[in-house]
Amino acid sequence: MPPDDLDAEREHLAASRQDLARMRKKVESLDSSTAGNWVSAEILDATLARRLEQLADDPDVPLFFGRIDRTADLGAESFHIGRRHISDSAGDPMVVDWRAPVSVPFYRASRTEPMGLTRRRRYGFSHGELTAFEDESLTDAGAGPEHSAILEAEIERPRVGPMRDIVATIQPEQDVLVRADLSQTIVVQGAPGTGKTAVGLHRAAYLLYAHRDQLTRRGVLIIGPNASFLRYIRDVLPALGEIEAKQATIGELVAIHGAVRTEEPAPVATLKGDVRLAEVLRRAVWSHVGDPEEALVVPRGSRRWRVPSYEAREALEGLRANDLRYAAGRALLPRALAHRVLVQMERSGDSPDDRVHDAVARAKPVKDYATALWPDLKPARVLFRLFTDAAWLAEVADGLLSEAEQASLLWEKPPRSAGAARWSLADLVLLDEIADLLDRTPSVAHIVADEAQDLSAMMLRALGRRSTTGSLTILGDLAQATTPWASSSWADALAHLGKPDGHVEQLTRGFRVPADVIAYATRLLPHIAPDLEPPVAVRRTRGDLTFTTSSIVEALGAALARPGSVGLIVPDASLAAVRAELTAAGLSFAEIALAELSADDEETEFDAHLDLVPASLAKGLEFDHVVVSDPTGIVAGEPDRDTGLRRLYVCLTRAVTSLVVRHDGLPEELGGVPERVDAKVGA
Repeated sequence: MPPDDLDAEREHLAASRQDLARMRKKVESLDSSTAGNWVSAEILDATLARRLEQLADDPDVPLFFGRIDRTADLGAESFHIGRRHISDSAGDPMVVDWRAPVSVPFYRASRTEPMGLTRRRRYGFSHGELTAFEDESLTDAGAGPEHSAILEAEIERPRVGPMRDIVATIQPEQDVLVRADLSQTIVVQGAPGTGKTAVGLHRAAYLLYAHRDQLTRRGVLIIGPNASFLRYIRDVLPALGEIEAKQATIGELVAIHGAVRTEEPAPVATLKGDVRLAEVLRRAVWSHVGDPEEALVVPRGSRRWRVPSYEAREALEGLRANDLRYAAGRALLPRALAHRVLVQMERSGDSPDDRVHDAVARAKPVKDYATALWPDLKPARVLFRLFTDAAWLAEVADGLLSEAEQASLLWEKPPRSAGAARWSLADLVLLDEIADLLDRTPSVAHIVADEAQDLSAMMLRALGRRSTTGSLTILGDLAQATTPWASSSWADALAHLGKPDGHVEQLTRGFRVPADVIAYATRLLPHIAPDLEPPVAVRRTRGDLTFTTSSIVEALGAALARPGSVGLIVPDASLAAVRAELTAAGLSFAEIALAELSADDEETEFDAHLDLVPASLAKGLEFDHVVVSDPTGIVAGEPDRDTGLRRLYVCLTRAVTSLVVRHDGLPEELGGVPERVDAKVGA
């Protein structure tokens, strides 16, 4: 019989923990001594190490968070649902992995569609100790509204530290996306607080579970907007037992071509991110392929074999017609020319074999002739020439870029060589495009890209070519686009990714941001994204929304007295002054930084009670309590007002419990202070 009282459930938890320890001990007892060779031993050691990490037990993390009781037609079985599968010594499940098919009804069943369940149970925990449970009947038509106090408490639980998993609180519409088929490319247009980031990470965990061999072999890639964001989400997948996925920013993805060593004006970076540059670069690369004007003469023994220029042209054009990458065509041209020589040999009565073909293709006259027609290229040299040779740029950009646009791409003070060039991030993305024109970029099985609305068309192409044989989960919110080159629509983004048939799903039910806060922030939507559906807060608590004209230290007072994390979001230009003000007041704080951090700083970046957050790095982060200082300054800190208003929208929607807006005047688009919070306005 399944446990039906708190003590029995605690006993099941204790037994499950013992069985997990037994499973881990069994793995620890295995070694690679029985492997047939050193390669097999290395693979086995790595596999065992990964398995041990997956079986790690954190006593503060519950082993299960729910239970389902099935109908008699399904055997009247009960299953505890948790983050990983745990079985007893006989092999029977003590805890079922949340990703297993049997777990689906826990997330999706309702009274109108019980999916074979009679009851769903949720558990309350404190520091790993089971404290309560709550039952929901799925067969009682007369039951009250579907509401879970435990679920609500888990969503609203104060947090300090990096992002945690939401495996216990996944909602039905989120679960559908998490378990979508691997072959599907999905865009999740998610309003603030709808859990789009969590959906993407849990989808990665689900796919690694459902397609383990394929994804482990071909790879899973998580793309975030900056290093700080990746540090914020770093613990989610390991907490779910998954350590296979790699995480990177766009800059890290294209760092194989060099380091970012300079920045450039926004209009230039925007132009370099324009999809027209893809055609400019294609023309630039293929313009190096010449037109044969002289015959190829190949001495062999006492004979001299002659390939006329028109035949060489036919060989060259035949290769180009096959839509090969530049380097592949270059490698095949000597063999194509050698084939023309062998045809003449056969006509003369010889019987050349493959060895003769290879020898002719390697002959110096053939190699030199082929190289002259189809020279070797390096991405950096191509881009260097494009930015320094005005006549060549005009030739390959004809009909694509205006004269003014071409002029903006040319370097005012060209470096001595490609090796001395100081590349920007946009330049590295262009180098990545050129590299793919030369040699095909390897594809991974699945990519999860967060805050993708901020990626340029060329950045999206960089992701797309790494997923030519795979799929993507694209996460973002067009209302939170804060780069001048941001996507204008998801249809355009999917086209740049090479996945025009991708499915777009909107998440508008907000589980994190309180109702009063989201209602105030959405005043900006008509100005920044009028076509988007406004988010709806589904939490019963409306949250705290306060306005004040006091100092920053005074504005922080109430928030610092409450449990949970506190984020102070300020204009980037005010960062140094605010840092000094906090220090002078004796307040302890950590600072969210874009730069790489030391191991010690990484550990404390999100663990402080108070985090100082520049507005440019607020995207994707959540805090229990948020103080947004100087909204007008946040708007003014961006290149244009629309981008500034979108940046402010991001900052206003980072709070889970309370928001304080400290201001000396609000942007007119916000329409002043809401009437229902007038009494909270500070002096």
